[in-house]
Amino acid sequence: MTQTTRQTLVMGNWKLNGNKAMVAKLINDLQAPAAQHPNVAVAVCPPVLFLGQAQALLTDSPIALGAQDADLHSEGAFTGENSAVMYQEFGVHYVLVGHSERRTLHGESDAMVAAKFAAVQQAGLTPVLCIGETLEQFEANETQAVVERQLQEVIAHCGIAAFSKAVIAYEPVWAIGTGKTATPEIAQQVHAAIRTFIAGFDTTVAAKIQILYGGSVKGASAAGLFAMADIDGALVGGAALQAEEFAAIISAG
Repeated sequence: MTQTTRQTLVMGNWKLNGNKAMVAKLINDLQAPAAQHPNVAVAVCPPVLFLGQAQALLTDSPIALGAQDADLHSEGAFTGENSAVMYQEFGVHYVLVGHSERRTLHGESDAMVAAKFAAVQQAGLTPVLCIGETLEQFEANETQAVVERQLQEVIAHCGIAAFSKAVIAYEPVWAIGTGKTATPEIAQQVHAAIRTFIAGFDTTVAAKIQILYGGSVKGASAAGLFAMADIDGALVGGAALQAEEFAAIISAG
């Protein structure tokens, strides 16, 4: 299970940021860096209001479009929600599920995340399952137990084969937006444990799946992370809003 069989994926999560002018400028500024590194898959996840604008700007672009969340239902009386089926019309390829901010701020359980994962796949889109531990859990040496529990819920709900059409993003919650980054060695240790856990169910799926690192990734830290055998790219937060910084992360792949 070596990194050479998996393409590096660099994905930008814009979170609750942006306006029409910013979206246009940022996407336009990222076109050249993405084209210059065809060996790296690039994706951006703008707020849902800007998906239509982003879709138009990304026509014939190597940059894929992603969404930050999806409801577990495809339609119905669920005010304020957006479904993966709706995203189909906007050319969305990836959908984040279980981001730590959804788990903590919105109280999403492992079971709900698994249901969202299933809904995204049923719509023909690729779920990006976000998993990770809090600082308290990290300091208590509970990292592996936490990520395995989060993975196990999806496996129980969807089956291990579902991961053959998915991406995993390991995001230590203590490193998100704090400026703290797990060292490449710490991140690699967790990524390897994740892959080993999945291999316990299916070695082929484990060898294929891309496992991204998320947690204050910047251009200066990206190369060291990407050099690790089981780190296949990055889910980027704050740095994804800065074209030059995000381009540096792409070039590190």
